[in-house]
Amino acid sequence: MIRGYPDLTIIIVSFNVRQLLDQCLKSLFQDPQSKYWQVIIVDNASQDDTVRYLEKNYQNKVQLIKSTKNLGFSAGNNLATQYINAPYTLFLNPDTIVPQGTIPHVLQYIKHRKDVGAITCKVLLPNKQLDDGCHRGFPTPWNSFCHFSGLSRLFPKIKLFSGYTLNYLNLNTIHEIDSLSGTFMLLRTEIGSQLHWFDQDYFWNGEDIDFCYRIKQLDYKIIYNPEVSITHYKGASAGYKKTSYGKNTASKNIKLLAAQSSTQAMKLFYQKHYHQQYPTWFSRMVFTGINLLEKQRINSINNKAIKYETIKP
Repeated sequence: MIRGYPDLTIIIVSFNVRQLLDQCLKSLFQDPQSKYWQVIIVDNASQDDTVRYLEKNYQNKVQLIKSTKNLGFSAGNNLATQYINAPYTLFLNPDTIVPQGTIPHVLQYIKHRKDVGAITCKVLLPNKQLDDGCHRGFPTPWNSFCHFSGLSRLFPKIKLFSGYTLNYLNLNTIHEIDSLSGTFMLLRTEIGSQLHWFDQDYFWNGEDIDFCYRIKQLDYKIIYNPEVSITHYKGASAGYKKTSYGKNTASKNIKLLAAQSSTQAMKLFYQKHYHQQYPTWFSRMVFTGINLLEKQRINSINNKAIKYETIKP
């Protein structure tokens, strides 16, 4: 147990991913510094045996909050913020593996940089490729157009065209970025409190970019530190990609929900942060483009489902 106040509070929101969460927690508690951390788990009304398993195996290691309904990512994380006892807070996804030393390394960095509001590490997918969500530019209309039109893929190292993913920057050096991912987001607790944490208008997707945008408005820096890393089984905790133990929990409905949620988050972010900067005709054009993107994604999912049903024996 922690004596006195912890150095860091770690918040993990979980929904029907007991095995993923278990391996995440095991990786956390292998770090010698974990004795100085407060770990809070918010269970978003899981229907598997997550709650029972945590109560049996992690009773003295984690603080468990049991929600009676699925609150989503923003509200789920916010539910835990009232229990934070540390000057720094880490929001962490349950579908991650965190090697020893990763958290202490980024924690020491932010402690010695008063101008830094939030920091992330290198977030790697299981195939060792970068999860580009951890290294993002803000989705301005121009950045978004270059990304979704393919211009950024044609000119990946040119700043003018690759502002969406910031691929023109050296991914092996520490540098400032616009936005990191809620997969691994370590920030000063006082800043989160000042901003009233995540915007609960976002249920799933977009909340981390919105949070980073507001941190930047306070003149703090967002830092990408690739000197340490974690592994992210991206999509596994949401149930639309394979888990780390090989099980594919994807369903057509979940994939459709993910497609709709991501594009709805795009509209919401634009309305909150860019809408007043542009004339009405331009905003209509932006929303038309987002609607077309949503239809394209939905049609792709439906076509794949039809193809699968056709070839299934």
